[in-house]
Amino acid sequence: MSAPRYPRNMIGYGATPPKAQWPGGAKIAVQIVLNYEEGGENCLLHGDEASEAFLSEIVGAAQWPGQRHWNMESIYEYGARSGFWRLHRLMKDLPVTVYGVASALARSPDQVAAMTSAGWEIASHGLKWVEHKDMPEEDERAQIAEAVRLHTEVVGEPPRGWYTGRCSMNTVRLAAEAGMDYISDTYDDDLPYWAEIDGRDQLIIPYTLDCNDMRFATPQGFNSGDQFFAYLKDSFDALYAEGEEGAPKMMSIGLHCRLIGRPGRVVALKRFLDYAQGHQDVWFATRLQIAEHWAAIHPPVKHPRPSQMERAEFVDAFGGIFEHSAWIAERAHDLELGLAHDTAGGLHNALARMFRSASDEERLGVLTAHPDLAGKLAQAKRLTAESTSEQASAGLDALTDDERASFTELNQTYVDKFGFPFIIAVRDHNKTSILEAFQRRIDHDRDTEFAEACRQVERIAEFRLRDILPS
Repeated sequence: MSAPRYPRNMIGYGATPPKAQWPGGAKIAVQIVLNYEEGGENCLLHGDEASEAFLSEIVGAAQWPGQRHWNMESIYEYGARSGFWRLHRLMKDLPVTVYGVASALARSPDQVAAMTSAGWEIASHGLKWVEHKDMPEEDERAQIAEAVRLHTEVVGEPPRGWYTGRCSMNTVRLAAEAGMDYISDTYDDDLPYWAEIDGRDQLIIPYTLDCNDMRFATPQGFNSGDQFFAYLKDSFDALYAEGEEGAPKMMSIGLHCRLIGRPGRVVALKRFLDYAQGHQDVWFATRLQIAEHWAAIHPPVKHPRPSQMERAEFVDAFGGIFEHSAWIAERAHDLELGLAHDTAGGLHNALARMFRSASDEERLGVLTAHPDLAGKLAQAKRLTAESTSEQASAGLDALTDDERASFTELNQTYVDKFGFPFIIAVRDHNKTSILEAFQRRIDHDRDTEFAEACRQVERIAEFRLRDILPS
């Protein structure tokens, strides 16, 4: 039976995201997406079985099986006929990425020409603006291929970015299979990142559902343009402040022609754009520009993936993290490991769990596997490579005769009292503080010192993992 593996990534960049290094030293990258879905939504005229029910002015809309929904159709038509042009006038001089549904683009040639003349990037938003969660994999693969073909025919060049939106569990993998420069069907970060999909390094540029005008058409959403503006402003301010502190991020803004294109809402968008443009060091960019920047500045980096290793490879790589105690790695491999365990901290937690849940006798065996500090094994050069490096880092390989005599006496007294060697994470110390800790801890009772020695063993393991895995 294979060990359980958890496929979701719950760690990402962790506490130390990479420096984005946006062009010109920008403190924030602002990325505007205009979703063009009008003419690609569910409709009997498009060969669908029911009308559309998603993201419109009709509160509580439901699909009408076997019927056209005149009101719904006309709301979508407003986005193409009026909303698009209002937004085009407002943003034609800004970098914008269009998520274009291929069949919708094919029904709107003048709008496509306007997008192109403005220099907007047109990424693919799929073949049709429909739900994909129940679509068989082969059908979705065929739809992606047809979307790329039709997009290329209508726009004049193939899409380099992809966002389905109403996706399935297969969508990202299938879009990667289609060879996209970036995919945006995630909402899990404020920065781009690389994902390994079927052996290919795929750039992911996360999208947003919060800084998104779709919330004008959803429960607990925006009721007025003021709310939309305030939310965008607060998001911008928070991310801009992080950029000023040295950790620039990306702000995605999602727009829809039929929603933000209404006159009662578009003014809020204009207010925000004026506000953001009033700041220095703001990079407005298309998603493709962000993708090209990230690929150039932050190419994919390979590192060991413990969660993907077979048992023998895993034990060979990490069996020595706890001194001469490979059984800890053997047990850890049987845990539900995932991407969160491919970091030093994540794997340390898995190994430490097995150490903590072991019997006192087993943990004592780990303690006794450790060498004396500056003891006979060190002098004979018979320590493990890890122990040799660790003791040298604190200067224990260059003791005076008096210092060596002090360590020898303390080691013997300590072992006689507790039954295991004195253990300390020497990378936290120098010779002086090690001797101070030695003299202090030798007065502990056995239970207290056993617990402290175990904590030090875990700390040593943490340092060793940091040497070979990202932190």
